[in-house]
Amino acid sequence: MECFQLLDAVAVPLAAPDIDTDQILPARFMQKLRSDGFGQYLFHDLRHNGDGTKSPGFVLDEPAYRGARIAVAERNFGCGSSREQAVYALYDHGMRAVIAPSFGDIFFTNCFQNGMLPVVLPAALVGALLEQLRRQPGCHVVVDLAAQIVIGPDGTASGFVVDPFRKRLLLDGVDELDFTLGHGDRIAEFEKTHKIW
Repeated sequence: MECFQLLDAVAVPLAAPDIDTDQILPARFMQKLRSDGFGQYLFHDLRHNGDGTKSPGFVLDEPAYRGARIAVAERNFGCGSSREQAVYALYDHGMRAVIAPSFGDIFFTNCFQNGMLPVVLPAALVGALLEQLRRQPGCHVVVDLAAQIVIGPDGTASGFVVDPFRKRLLLDGVDELDFTLGHGDRIAEFEKTHKIW
C-alpha cells in the first residue's frame, strides 16, 4: 500500500448527496479481477449511455478534472451496500482522498483498509470547497494527514479528526494485516509462553 502523508492535487466536485456504492461501481462489475483495474468502471452508468457509449458532461471526464486525486462530495458518500470494490474503483482511478460531511459506515472503514483517506468536514466547509472547485475547475486542494488539515484553493485551512491507529497505518503505508505480520516475533513468543492446553 502506498504511504499517505501529504496530498496536493486536483480535486473534483461530486456535488450530490447520497452517492451510493452502486453508483460508484455498478454491481455487474464486482466479479472483475482487481488486477484488471476497477478504475475503468468508476461511475460507469453515470458516465455512459445504455448502449455503452460515453455520455458527455460527467464531471470526471471534463479535461480540468482528469487526473484528480481528491474527491469532494456531499453528505452520506458511499452509502448503500458494503462492496469493498467501490473503494477499489476510486483508488484504481487515482483517488487517494474523499472529503465529505459524512460517509456510509462500511465504506468509511473500507477506505482506510485500502489506502484511501476519508475526511469528514462540516457541511458548510464542504459546501464552500465545492463552490471553489466549480468556480475554478482544476484547482488544487491539499490534504495533510500528518497535520490533519485540509487547505482549500483559497488558502483556508480546516482541521479534521482521524483515528490515531488508522492514521499511523496510512502514514506507514501498511494495512492491518501487514501491521499484524510485523509483530510476528512477539506473536511467536506469546504462543510459546501461553500454552493453550
